Amino acid sequence: MKITFSRHTSAILASFFFFVSCEDFVDVDLPDDKIASQTVFANDNTALDAMQGIYNQLFNVQFSSGSSSSVTFLSGLSADTFMVISSNQTNLEFLQNEITIQNSKNLSIWNSAYNIIYQTNAVLEGIENSNTLSDIVVERLNGEAMFVRAFCYFYLVNLYGDVPLILTTDYSVNTLASREDLSLVYTQIISDLEYAIDVLGIEYEDKERIYANRYVAMALLARVHLYLQNWKQAESLSNEIIQQTAIYEILEDPDVVFMANSKEAIWQISPIGSGEGFGHTNEGNQFIITSAFSNAVVLSDSFMTIWDSDDKRSEHWIGNIVEDGEVYNYPYKYKVQFDDSGSEETISEYSMVLRLAEQYLIRAEARVQLGDLPGAISDLDVIRKRANLPLISEINPSANAEELEQLLLEERRKELFTEWGHRWMDLKRWGKASDILGQTKDDTIEPMDLLYPIPEEERNKNPNLSQNPGY
Repeated sequence: MKITFSRHTSAILASFFFFVSCEDFVDVDLPDDKIASQTVFANDNTALDAMQGIYNQLFNVQFSSGSSSSVTFLSGLSADTFMVISSNQTNLEFLQNEITIQNSKNLSIWNSAYNIIYQTNAVLEGIENSNTLSDIVVERLNGEAMFVRAFCYFYLVNLYGDVPLILTTDYSVNTLASREDLSLVYTQIISDLEYAIDVLGIEYEDKERIYANRYVAMALLARVHLYLQNWKQAESLSNEIIQQTAIYEILEDPDVVFMANSKEAIWQISPIGSGEGFGHTNEGNQFIITSAFSNAVVLSDSFMTIWDSDDKRSEHWIGNIVEDGEVYNYPYKYKVQFDDSGSEETISEYSMVLRLAEQYLIRAEARVQLGDLPGAISDLDVIRKRANLPLISEINPSANAEELEQLLLEERRKELFTEWGHRWMDLKRWGKASDILGQTKDDTIEPMDLLYPIPEEERNKNPNLSQNPGY
């Protein structure tokens, strides 16, 4: 898809986003701010461009970028997915689950997530204050902005617990916001996602799966209800997505799963957001090893021991190089390490955020909790069949709930590794982080280690921002 902005539009959007993304909430000239907002939301095209700017930013801002300051990278260190091959102290703190309040990458996650939230709030306010936008664009932009806001808050509450609930661009309010109980933040997340489901259509704009549609919002809401142990809601939502066989399917070839607009993709982030002509994902650039010590991390020894010899995922999604007799294993879900050709038409991979395989795992877990063990086995077998593993329905059709829970944890680890911190969050919500990480890392994991610290720099600016216990 080719996305172009006129020089005039680009200048307007740059002005608009300058006002809504200042991390320090500096006092700005409000009349200019209003002029920028009124201009952006004066017609459908520029308003849509503003939302496109947010989608593009998701590729660039740290928490969602897939780079070395992203949720994927840092929570992979916090769990048992990676081991480091460099002595970078900020990375070691995540690996050792001893993050200091001064850690710069922890600050980057916090700031960049809130940066996107501020931008979604600006879009929502711009829509509300405009009387010139068409009804169809108003509904679409409201739904998309609320989805992205909910997406950001989902990661904030799962990494930090209680967080400020920012629903305005008013810097005088935001700079003094205190942390809200995570139950209230979850209430807002659910409200935003339910609204998005109500107003968004089922088609992808321009057939590009980088835009939120009804099923994108539904997929995230299914995960939210799973985390909140609302089993019936999680099962129902995942079930509806899985039934959309004309749009989504589990792909037999693991090598095409992470391709741009693959039928397994529910939502992706495009490298086009770089604005630099890059045709590679940050995950591919970050993880693929071209020579020893060219990257900061490799897959951990404990992770490499979990694979069955016939599992197609280890064959297709793990790469390795051998140098000086040492084997270095790395994530190889993305095949393009670097591409600066500048051609939008040749971009072959998008960063995967939500995909169909997770929905089968969500439904399987919900079914175990609801007592539908045959249904859970059927869902797990969908994942295992693609992986070329023996089907549970054939080797252990009478598996009990405890056995299926263990299989779920294992299959989630294998299927979703190096994708958006699933392993870290699974270990926490299943209450297994201390036991499992204590063994694989040969270290003690304290309760305080399960939440990241509120960055010291943010607390210095905001006297109402409290700290997590133990920091």
